[in-house]
Amino acid sequence: MRPQDIDRLIQPVLSCERMDAHSLYLHIPFCQKRCAYCDFNTFAGLENTIPAYVSALCREIRLVAASLPYRLPVHTLFFGGGTPSLLSVDQVAAILETVAAVFDVSPQAEISLEANPGTVTREALRGLRRLGVNRLSFGVQSAHPEELTILTRLHDFSDVIRSVQWAREAGFDNLNLDLMFGLPGQTLERWRRTLELTLGLHPEHLSLYCLTIEKGTPFFRWSARGLLDIPDDDLAADMYELAMDRLGEAGFIQYEISNWARPSGEGTLYSCRHNLQYWRGLPYLGMGAGAHGYAGGFRTANVKPVPHYLQRCQHGESQPFPRSPANEEYHPVSEKDDMAEMMMVGLRLTEEGVSGEVFQRRFGRRLQEVYKKTLATLEQQGLIEWAGQNQDQLRLTRRGRLLGNRVFSAFL
Repeated sequence: MRPQDIDRLIQPVLSCERMDAHSLYLHIPFCQKRCAYCDFNTFAGLENTIPAYVSALCREIRLVAASLPYRLPVHTLFFGGGTPSLLSVDQVAAILETVAAVFDVSPQAEISLEANPGTVTREALRGLRRLGVNRLSFGVQSAHPEELTILTRLHDFSDVIRSVQWAREAGFDNLNLDLMFGLPGQTLERWRRTLELTLGLHPEHLSLYCLTIEKGTPFFRWSARGLLDIPDDDLAADMYELAMDRLGEAGFIQYEISNWARPSGEGTLYSCRHNLQYWRGLPYLGMGAGAHGYAGGFRTANVKPVPHYLQRCQHGESQPFPRSPANEEYHPVSEKDDMAEMMMVGLRLTEEGVSGEVFQRRFGRRLQEVYKKTLATLEQQGLIEWAGQNQDQLRLTRRGRLLGNRVFSAFL
């Protein structure tokens, strides 16, 4: 696809959202089994607390909304986890009804829900679609049983095929599939096979993540003892480049470092509108145990343990916006930090990048002046480039996508 054709797909995405619209992230921290690589705020064996948790989450939503004298416009909702598909349809309905009662939810809102293959049924998917959930994200990770076993996932690829089929039957026309590369013992050919099998399911969106070994996880302990055969950085880079080339051939556009979307046929991409809110530095509210938010010039973070979250939501009162009684952290964002954050998350957008015009409108200063030395160094290293019709969009080069962390750290 020609660059000008990609630009025409990206531009409608830039202009279609209300700039005052917020996004809601709703964290569901429950899992059937905690994966060996995961360091998210998730818990296994607490399913009996789900009803109380849903009640607490609904109360947090109402309390935050009550701190404003008007109904806040909301255009995306994202049920993340954990495993949100462990909730019943009635429990998801209760949450969505609460949101609709206290916020001004757009009729065209994107409502996403993460699901693990093997935790969904045909009936549940039909129920979710009837509620208005219009985007599903399945955690596939790999097509190979050996790799799924190492990751301690509970599903196999036949569960993925079945879940996708049921989702299509339920009327979902916007599916994301998550994949992981750089796995222990993974070869380039096995990664290629996972890509091919996944493409055969015809998803609208793909998210590809390189395995990182996080402290406090079983993978960290196993790796320290030499029990994991982790691919080296060069092989992981080869896997990433293979994905870039193969997905491009398949008609996907890489709009973010780890995310690819198909053209929708309506002049836009099947990009994740909720995640675009993060990458563009726009406001979102994070609700649920351990959820993070950014709104009104403040960053928030909720308490992580489920019992603490339940107690705070059950007994807390409304706070000044955007605070919640579940907040463990709450602090204003300085202009310096806000600028650095905009650069780090904005440069993840591989086509859109960071607009010099938007930067100047937001901060009253030119991007080229604020980061003059940093930009010169990164340009000299071939990691960033200016693009767009007016050469006003700063974005990563192909080499920069491979060395993204080096670029992002330069703005800290």
